[in-house]
Amino acid sequence: MRGWRWIALLWMLCAGAWAAEPGGQPTQVRLASEEWLDYTNADGTGLAWDVLREVFQPAGVAVKIRSAPYFRAVGLVKKDEADAWVGSYQNENADNLYPRWHFDVDHIYALGLTSKVVPTLETVGNHRLSWVRGYGYEKYLPNVSRFDEVQRRTGIASMLEHDRTDFYIDAQTEVEYVVEHSSDPSKFRMTHIAELPLYLAFANTARGRELMAIFDKRMESLVQSGQLRKIFARWEQPYPFDNVEVSAKK
Repeated sequence: MRGWRWIALLWMLCAGAWAAEPGGQPTQVRLASEEWLDYTNADGTGLAWDVLREVFQPAGVAVKIRSAPYFRAVGLVKKDEADAWVGSYQNENADNLYPRWHFDVDHIYALGLTSKVVPTLETVGNHRLSWVRGYGYEKYLPNVSRFDEVQRRTGIASMLEHDRTDFYIDAQTEVEYVVEHSSDPSKFRMTHIAELPLYLAFANTARGRELMAIFDKRMESLVQSGQLRKIFARWEQPYPFDNVEVSAKK
């Protein structure tokens, strides 16, 4: 029994060290994300990881990453195995906390056959749509009535070619991946339809609120100083804060 008491004591001490520094601030943030190429790579490289390390680590908060499919990443936050998931759209999930600041913007495209009509934001909801499970585009596109959620992107090109869906909705990089890996890329057309800010969705806990406050404070400082611009330039991606007024976020 004495051995079990020591184990319990060590567990409590480690839990205390994990949760916060002596001053009360968390020392780590556990971030879960789907693995997006050159954005949230499983090895810790990618634009989003570079941005989020620049946000947290100078504030004394180490970034710990975990890769999982999007739907699974959301579940990790619910089970307190992560503090936030990466790449949520604003207020996507009512159970989570959303900061004032986004960290990037998703360029949303509709992928369809060249034989189909060219969609617009106003008309795309009139068609049969598909997207990856958990992405919830029906909340952000107008008048969506028919949609299917797929487990993976590997069968999207075939679905379009066999008329099982009219358009596949996803971020630009993922749509380009589908086209590049299809048997005949010339059959497909990409159409830009929306810009959606990307957020960290924090756990609705005291720890989540502390981490969200750190995130907002650091993002405001970084946008004001322009320090994030070099990261987006390094990854050859558009800088998403050119038209953002810092004062409007206060």
